[in-house]
Amino acid sequence: MSRLTAAERNALPDSAFALPGRRYPIPDETHARDALARASEMLHRGDLTQEEYDTVVRRARAVLGED
Repeated sequence: MSRLTAAERNALPDSAFALPGRRYPIPDETHARDALARASEMLHRGDLTQEEYDTVVRRARAVLGED
């Protein structure tokens, strides 16, 4: 997976994140796929609501061209 340095992450606009609070960066396809996997994990652990999960899925799929 491509890595974002702290400076690169800080330079991303808020729109490059799937959730408010700059959570789940999705600036490219690699990060979008990772966001889908991590969000699924967090949903099953109870760390994400269904609504947050649905938002991550919708925004990540848009980056992947699956919308």
